Amino acid sequence: MDQDLPVIPPAEGHLPEPALAAEAVAKVLRPLARLAIDHGLQLPAVIDLLKKALVEEAMQTYALEGKEGKKGSSDTRISLLTGVHRKDVRRLRTEAEQEQSIPLPMLPLAAVVVARWISDPRFLNTDQTARPLARTPKHRQEGLPDFTMLVAEVSKDVGARAVLDELVRLGAVDVGDDGLVRLKSHGFVPKDGLRESFHFLADNVSEHLSAAVHNMNPYRQSNDMPPKLEQCIFSHNLSREQVDELHNLARNLWSKSLQPFLQAATVAEQRSQSSPEPLYQIRFGVYFNDSPVKP
Repeated sequence: MDQDLPVIPPAEGHLPEPALAAEAVAKVLRPLARLAIDHGLQLPAVIDLLKKALVEEAMQTYALEGKEGKKGSSDTRISLLTGVHRKDVRRLRTEAEQEQSIPLPMLPLAAVVVARWISDPRFLNTDQTARPLARTPKHRQEGLPDFTMLVAEVSKDVGARAVLDELVRLGAVDVGDDGLVRLKSHGFVPKDGLRESFHFLADNVSEHLSAAVHNMNPYRQSNDMPPKLEQCIFSHNLSREQVDELHNLARNLWSKSLQPFLQAATVAEQRSQSSPEPLYQIRFGVYFNDSPVKP
């Protein structure tokens, strides 16, 4: 049994390592290639997506301070950083500006509502399960919360009925004849929702990889950037039965850690609502995978 710890670059004299980075990128690309093949995404589209990612990352992370204190980069500098032709840089920058006006999907809001539901003590039973909620204040008992109150605490911009309809569509809740909304599982697990599954795949894998990439930044220590949590435990030469037992153990351990972390995150969100300081978002996850041992 081994513990996989993040590699920490030397504090000084460490330069970018394109050859080592290429080895890592090649391995990371394999499951992405499988995803692309499984869902009919071919090379021209993948190349354009890679160009877009390079240009957007150069714009956001490597922008220079301008004369008026505004950050930005010329097409020429972005082309120099990424190797993307200036003609493509101009096109992709225009597309990125147009995409900023696209409204956020309902899914993240629905997930946040469920997270609040299973973490805030006001919405829990004494055994820490999610309390059935009256659909509207008109149907609730005095002193008890309702679904409209839950949604209003998460967002003032979207009505409770729209969120409820989305959760029903995803198979996450039931609405009984008694007017109570019941959560069907302890967490947000959309039923047969391909679009929703793609959304979580993108966010979860992106955030996990971002933490690992942060730890490999060649200038991290010289810029006083502490490492982020990004570790795993791995074991070799297991039978199928042993793999299944460990998988079940991993699920149980995650389930036990989920609620206390969500409760702490909910309290933190409430405390930071009036903070004048810059705000951040976090993501904490866990994964389990098995694959055949290579000879």
